[in-house]
Amino acid sequence: GNAPGNDMRFYWERVEASRNFANKVWNASRFIQMNLPEENIDLSKKPENLTDADKWILSKVNTLAKDVTENLDKFELGIATDKIYNFIWEEFCDWYIEMVKPRLYNDNDDTKQAALWTLKKVLIDSLKLLHPYMPFVTEEIFCTIQEEEESIMISAWPEYSEENTFAKEEAAVETIKEAVRSIRNIRSEMNVAPSKKAKVFVVSEDAAVCEIFEKGNVFFATLGYASEVIIQSDKTGIEDDAVSVVIPKATIYMPFAELVDIAKEKERLAKEVTRLEKELARVNGMLSNPNFVSKAPEKKINEEKEKKVKYEQMLFAVEERINYLTYKK
Repeated sequence: GNAPGNDMRFYWERVEASRNFANKVWNASRFIQMNLPEENIDLSKKPENLTDADKWILSKVNTLAKDVTENLDKFELGIATDKIYNFIWEEFCDWYIEMVKPRLYNDNDDTKQAALWTLKKVLIDSLKLLHPYMPFVTEEIFCTIQEEEESIMISAWPEYSEENTFAKEEAAVETIKEAVRSIRNIRSEMNVAPSKKAKVFVVSEDAAVCEIFEKGNVFFATLGYASEVIIQSDKTGIEDDAVSVVIPKATIYMPFAELVDIAKEKERLAKEVTRLEKELARVNGMLSNPNFVSKAPEKKINEEKEKKVKYEQMLFAVEERINYLTYKK
């Protein structure tokens, strides 16, 4: 960071990072434009069949508009820049665009138009928020991808709307993202190539969690390198040597233990036990501290209590898995 009013040291790395970001925005915009139909998509007519992924990104850009506007009103230009950068690079490009590709490539998918509408809507809102920082690139893309407004410079600024707030869908997609990250991490640890597809089992006794993965099955399979996704409430039909990852209220199993030995899997789980025990020790330390309990806001205390329950559940599941691998015949 740099304090307002101070000179900023020149770094080529920053120039290169900015160039890479401009390329990211440009390439994402080209991808969207290539997939848009010849007839114009009217952004004033929101589709009725938006998926959880669509609502998730709409909710994210809606919150971004509110946060960035507040930051700019307070002249917090650097903070606003970081939020826009992170949203476009990570949430929009790295996650949402990858989520919707299976729908874009499937003409029989009845949610394809909803995906295209959402892509255009979120891109245009993002360009408007980015415009004060990157005026020329955003103006060029804006005038190419839409016909409703003459110039981004005189277009309407994105405004926060309760209508585009979808807390439930946000939580659902974040659950799937956590599962995808866990799958990618373990595959990376085992040096499994992305081209190697594997069957993925999602096991949870929580019906709400199962429903989340049922609704997000298509993009979860794509992002998780799954040949097939099977969602069930128990471990029926899962091979004994399946590799597992634990997320809150669910366990993910992948039957490709032939790519790694059981000893290595147990070693990985042991590290996870150590991590969870440290987190539990930290939470218990805070909750048993009279000063913290008496002075901390109630919201903060409740958050720590929720973390404790989550870590205890995850620790139990991991230890159960270790015991199974240790004593399995």
